[in-house]
Amino acid sequence: MPAGSRHGTLEQRDQAVDSVVDAGLECVFVRFGLFIPQGWRLDLVDIPPADHWQVMRDLAHHADGGPWDSLWVYDHFHTVPVPTDEATHEAWSLMAAYAATTSRIKLGQMCTAMSYRNPVYLSKVAATTDVISGGRVQMGIGGGWYEHEWRAYGYGFPSAGVRLARLDEGVQIMRDAWRDGRASFDGKHYQVDGAIVAPKPLQDNGIPLWIAGGGEKVTLKIAAKHAQYTNFTSEPEGFRHKSEVLEGHCREVGTDYGAIVRSANFNAVVAGSEAEVRDRVERIRARQSTKANAEAVDAMLASVTSADSASGTPEQVIERLTRLRDLGCEYAILYFPEAAYDRSGIELFEREVIPALS
Repeated sequence: MPAGSRHGTLEQRDQAVDSVVDAGLECVFVRFGLFIPQGWRLDLVDIPPADHWQVMRDLAHHADGGPWDSLWVYDHFHTVPVPTDEATHEAWSLMAAYAATTSRIKLGQMCTAMSYRNPVYLSKVAATTDVISGGRVQMGIGGGWYEHEWRAYGYGFPSAGVRLARLDEGVQIMRDAWRDGRASFDGKHYQVDGAIVAPKPLQDNGIPLWIAGGGEKVTLKIAAKHAQYTNFTSEPEGFRHKSEVLEGHCREVGTDYGAIVRSANFNAVVAGSEAEVRDRVERIRARQSTKANAEAVDAMLASVTSADSASGTPEQVIERLTRLRDLGCEYAILYFPEAAYDRSGIELFEREVIPALS
């Protein structure tokens, strides 16, 4: 199929989603995002650093020409499950690069740590990237959690209360900067005095805010006040409970719960049989265990093979994702740990899972 006709089909789907939402009807679509490996989860091991960008760019091109609504990166500096000397490519540098080298797909981070960059500076970076992309940037934002990299980069490690207070103030600054092109703010943690953010983002209502995290007293209240999207656990009971908490906060602050798209992230190893899934996981384990101790690798891979993952045969994955969809999950973001080495699992997901759910 020529690229133009494929993109036309995807654009028509996006327009259909928008018109359903605008009409106030229940949205029956599930949209999908794809994480691009960037080294953080030891997903570029044994690939020479000089070749990393080609690998990442080629996967982004694949997603841009396929059924994916968005591509994603993580905002981290040091690898997991333990810090190593393996590369971890910086999120907003990648955002600008993908903005210039893709044409259709939305571009997000899951999620930017507010305290890593001054929020009005981040507003400027994101607005410029949105212009480069033609209006495709999403702002995934959260309080941040990875203590090792916080301290290593000289940020200290303030309490969760401070990190979340910065998140609350920061999203207000970004909202004002994108709406007005200027921002002034006198908060406890941030002070901004007539900062000019020009150009503004191309998107009419500013860059959409994905407020990530499931903290019930603070994070979800911030989401209720400011978010267009939320992102929390893929565990069904947890997803249901967080949704109820979010709904309660929306009632309290007077916002429309139904207007906030709820999303979840899923780790995925997809193959035609359960035996092949196990073989693929073993190959991932063997590769990552050359860089981190086996116990830590096993703990990280537990989330890839859990009952809440999107790993398994297509039929099993459809069943798991359908369960979340029925609880109100409208957006699934997939991480394939073998993506830099083998796209066949992604391609199987594209052929058999996405059409069954969207």
